[in-house]
Amino acid sequence: MGRVRLSVAERREELLRAAIEQISARGVAALRIADVAAALGVSNALVLYHFSTKERLVAAAFTHAAEDDLAHLRGLLARRTSALRRLRAAVRWYAPTGPAKGWRLWIEGWAAAPREPALREVTRELDRQWKAALAEVIAEGVAAGEFSCPEPDAAALRLTALLDGLAVQLTSYTGTVSRARAQEWVDEALARELGLERSALAPARRKTPDVARVSAARPRLRPPRRSAS
Repeated sequence: MGRVRLSVAERREELLRAAIEQISARGVAALRIADVAAALGVSNALVLYHFSTKERLVAAAFTHAAEDDLAHLRGLLARRTSALRRLRAAVRWYAPTGPAKGWRLWIEGWAAAPREPALREVTRELDRQWKAALAEVIAEGVAAGEFSCPEPDAAALRLTALLDGLAVQLTSYTGTVSRARAQEWVDEALARELGLERSALAPARRKTPDVARVSAARPRLRPPRRSAS
């Protein structure tokens, strides 16, 4: 049975998916055009027809992966629920202890970015959009009175820096820290940035009929710190 003929868009999608898998398995430096071609049973010439060079293929593969991640993030943050719940869902998905996949890919991308200008721009833009999306929802929560955060942009930077660092530890250095402990640190950091008790991040329990009649209280803010006399 002959190979199914794909449209240009479908073929590019197939090549990019294969490139992402090969980069995750081999790394950027060791990746060859031939690896992507062999994974799909196509010729090297076909891959080069669509991307012309390995550098362009790598940059396009990371762009494709970034667009997938950002689409998922926007979906989480667009839910019709409180800012706190949206933030909690996004951070727990993005955290290396959550269901997000591809940390090995992004760690490889960060390592190669200083030597690959096109790749550096892709990873920088993904980082910028992640921070901006989190900062926007933090600002929404502050405006709604859900929690307090004097600097949403700085809070988003600190949170993503922690998540990225934990991803390196959990992915590259197995056994350095347990996934459960890392999740505790993530929850503690998010609560601290929002001026909340960590218990406010716990998923809401299903209410009994009697309790359901009582409106839920807002998350408890941390008491203000007393200045030293």
